[in-house]
Amino acid sequence: MMSFPTIWFLRHGQTEWNAELRIQGQLESRLSPLGQSHARQQADLIQPILTQSPQCFVSPLGRAQETAGIALAGMGFATDPRLAEANAGDLQGMTLPEVALRFPDIWSANPKHLDLFCAAPNGEGYESFHARILSFMQDLTGPSVVVAHGLLGQVMRGIALNLSRAEMAALSNEQGCIYVLEEGRELLLK
Repeated sequence: MMSFPTIWFLRHGQTEWNAELRIQGQLESRLSPLGQSHARQQADLIQPILTQSPQCFVSPLGRAQETAGIALAGMGFATDPRLAEANAGDLQGMTLPEVALRFPDIWSANPKHLDLFCAAPNGEGYESFHARILSFMQDLTGPSVVVAHGLLGQVMRGIALNLSRAEMAALSNEQGCIYVLEEGRELLLK
């Protein structure tokens, strides 16, 4: 099993598209008022962690940048393109009911969001998505805060916990909390 420094993982707050059940992937959607309150909850939770001066890394996508701006309370961070959400190809911008109608075979074969995004026509696919997340994790040199996305978090947490793809796809995907990954274990701060 691979070993990594401690990671405090924050999923971005709810976006307008999350509320509409619309697939974002690498497209942009702003935080909703609820999403801004999720980021404020994370700010309260992460305050004692930030006193340890961890390195902070954020996805380049606007919803993660906006969340980091609130949650990290002005602490500097590096933007890493490897932390962008999975590219869901032709499914990006569609609502889940639209995907079910337009791509019924893909929809029925992939009940979990991780699998659905990775099966998207013209999308990134699981192997590429996993490889870039693993590359990021292998480059970490010390305890780190990561602000990114739901599916990215499922894979990152799964790598840290040594889970199978199916186990990763079944992980919770909460907002307004922090997932602590340390020594092959996960702790949820709420």
